[in-house]
Amino acid sequence: MKRVLHSGLVPFLVIPLLPCLFPSFAAGQEQQPTIRFVRNPDPAPEFKLTGLDGKPVTLADSKGKVILLNFWATWCGPCRAEIPDLVELQNKYKERLQILGLVVDDDDQDAIKEFAEKFGINYPVALATNDIRLQYGGIAALPTSFVLDGEGRIVQKHEGLRDPVLYETEIRSLLGLSIGNVKVETFEDTGQIFLKNAERASELPGVDLSKLTPEQKTVALHKFNAQACSCGCRALAAAPSHSRSAAFTTATAKSAKPPPLKLSPT
Repeated sequence: MKRVLHSGLVPFLVIPLLPCLFPSFAAGQEQQPTIRFVRNPDPAPEFKLTGLDGKPVTLADSKGKVILLNFWATWCGPCRAEIPDLVELQNKYKERLQILGLVVDDDDQDAIKEFAEKFGINYPVALATNDIRLQYGGIAALPTSFVLDGEGRIVQKHEGLRDPVLYETEIRSLLGLSIGNVKVETFEDTGQIFLKNAERASELPGVDLSKLTPEQKTVALHKFNAQACSCGCRALAAAPSHSRSAAFTTATAKSAKPPPLKLSPT
């Protein structure tokens, strides 16, 4: 994917970033920060839901915009922690960005409405059905966010709490805005986004995929994806509501939000 830099825009510099934010930062060695997008991305599964305000929520309504599709829950500590950042991003790029919040929660819409008002959520929120969760890979952890380009294709997926600088850098890149010294790379989806593509996988840490069948690759990728994120509500995503309260405090304590990183003008 080619990055376009527009003249006349105020460039920004991403200050030193953490390894979990940009994987190109190896331990003890600073490298050029890098973001990665899927090469030849698949269209995001379409859906039609009813938002908390009674209005329809669809991907088609945001055609031409970058979309951040965020699966979350009111009981998820990391989800709560990132909401203010999502609100800020929606405000900052509201003409060209649309955040959509799909709630993986109980069906108490009044409670969810109250929560949304309390947190000042300024983007559409709707309940995620089981069918939609399955269409998007099962949602093994919360929050889980899918980044869609202006053509409605999924170019990246993030599980767990992520620094808003990463989201903003990806958004700016997709909008053709300056991203400073950050490098853009592409990769083939071999199960990182959609497990249906796992048969194309060629490498996985600690596993010789060349000796696995397509079905075994799918299982391996599913387990790897489930273990790769250590900063979100994983087991709770599929847990029954009566078991969440006991685990909520533990999950929140283990998912403390990292210090904020800022974009600074050069």
